[in-house]
Amino acid sequence: MGAINSIGVIGGGAWGTALALTAARAGREVRLWARDPGTVSEIRSRRQNPRYLPGITFDEDLNPTTSLEAAADADAILLVTPAQTTRAMLAALQKTGKVRGPVVLCAKGLEQTSGKLLSKVMGEELPGVEPGVLSGPSFADDVAKGLPTAVTVAANTAKTALSLCEALQSPCFRPYASIDILGTQIGGALKNVLAIACGAVVGRKLGASAQAALTARGFAELTRLGTAMGAQSETLTGLSGLGDLFLTCSSSQSRNFSFGLRLGEGFMGSELIAAGGKLAEGAYSARVAVKLAEKHGIELPICETVARMIDEDQTIDDALNTLMARPLKAETESV
Repeated sequence: MGAINSIGVIGGGAWGTALALTAARAGREVRLWARDPGTVSEIRSRRQNPRYLPGITFDEDLNPTTSLEAAADADAILLVTPAQTTRAMLAALQKTGKVRGPVVLCAKGLEQTSGKLLSKVMGEELPGVEPGVLSGPSFADDVAKGLPTAVTVAANTAKTALSLCEALQSPCFRPYASIDILGTQIGGALKNVLAIACGAVVGRKLGASAQAALTARGFAELTRLGTAMGAQSETLTGLSGLGDLFLTCSSSQSRNFSFGLRLGEGFMGSELIAAGGKLAEGAYSARVAVKLAEKHGIELPICETVARMIDEDQTIDDALNTLMARPLKAETESV
């Protein structure tokens, strides 16, 4: 593939706007697609996206548009819409007939209806187009403000991964290339589920010791599933695995952690989902992760517990009792 000079960013939310700013700071020509004309108008006239990034004004030209065709006509595309809308957005991109370069998946989740990784969904909806994945410890506000951030950018070939990294690199944004698309996606999807569990522990005021233990055992689950599915160990211990898990399991800036906080405070999963509000991808991925684990013959007790809290309205106290009453086992296989 040739040099990436133009980038279409699909999604006018907080993360989409932040990544559009990143691409612009890296010297790329950017076209940012948003579904809402009001968002496009605010970005164009005020250099702000107050609905999603309140208090942040930027100088970069993001060329906002409601035309998917215009945004898709680029050397590379960053798809930054929620995981559960990925299939529909890929189908819409296919219909434009404009896609000519790699499409980088920037949502962190698993398709709830099919249980598939988003790269598999892309293979069905955009056959023949190179997939990429961008993931890692990154909050949209930090990236939009130009605070130092490092992420993983994965593709099927090192050449494509490096080209994407070169197209996005700036003094405040450092992407690391990978050819482990599968592992990069597993880390991003699982950490969201585990962040809900950590948020619930904090919301129930169970203490820092419990939070640390849950994070560590959660990483063991992430590693177990990733390994079973063929992920590289270096990916799971890297930015898109352990790095993102650490960030998301320790900050109320995380939507998934905040969702868990509410569960810990006594709200039922069905209440929170019915109320809408900020998207928590982990709420959709929990049961899918458990089904994947069953398919590969492994156990994910924390993910299973989160799934029950969301699907069956299990309380935090019942969830804790279930986890603590599990049969004793060795921490490592060498014992």
